[in-house]
Amino acid sequence: MSGEWRVITIAGVGLIGGSFALALRQAGFNGKIIGVSSPATIRAAFDRGAIDEALPLAEAAAQSDAIYLAQPIQRILETLSVLDGSVRPGTLITDAGSTKRAIVERAAETIRRGRFVGGHPMAGKEARGVEAAEPDLFRTRPYVLTAADPELESWIQKIGARLVKLDAAEHDRRVALVSHLPQLLSTALASLIADHPEAAKVAGPAAADLTRLARSPYEIWRDIFATNTEEIDLVISDAIARLETLRHNLLSQPDMQATFARAAKAASQLRQT
Repeated sequence: MSGEWRVITIAGVGLIGGSFALALRQAGFNGKIIGVSSPATIRAAFDRGAIDEALPLAEAAAQSDAIYLAQPIQRILETLSVLDGSVRPGTLITDAGSTKRAIVERAAETIRRGRFVGGHPMAGKEARGVEAAEPDLFRTRPYVLTAADPELESWIQKIGARLVKLDAAEHDRRVALVSHLPQLLSTALASLIADHPEAAKVAGPAAADLTRLARSPYEIWRDIFATNTEEIDLVISDAIARLETLRHNLLSQPDMQATFARAAKAASQLRQT
């Protein structure tokens, strides 16, 4: 089946799944949205107006034109292993997982009746759950797809996201640097500050800004580390080497000044995209 969506199932109606539902509504989707989540999450999703109905996954999949997997990575992998037998031929299955290679490989092994397009919206916030969902969460943010699908691409653009197409391996290489390494650097700094509690008494905005990500729960990151280990290890090595260069150049004004200038330009460009 392809063409216009009439029924969408969202498995995992938390921050991302709930925001996707609200964003679709705001962008003009008039069909039915079915939620698959825990009872507490379903109640909250109804309260937010994110879903119209709640069903078990197999029942929801059997009547859906598109299925959006917004679960943790390991849960997405488990869902892909059992989902195909419940879908109608041609049903679109996509996901919002933070790594792509393991998910795309699992889909290639298990999805036959449906058709799979890997996805990753580069959006989020510190608060979790559908209670924190918002329809503008994806606006101006990159939204990566690993394959083409006109209807999905159309809705991604309608919700205001910036469409980026990458194969799964290239996605995982890039996010290791711009998403996974920042988390680990923030965690490293916060854990170092924890070893020197007296320093926290004089901490200002710089320390607060750089340790913001350290508040992310390990449960979110465990699956990311497990499914992108090699790429993360490579960027950690690069980061250590860059820190060693900075240490070497502490008293070398021209070299340090050049590094600061290059970094400031890159940081400004990040804020313009």
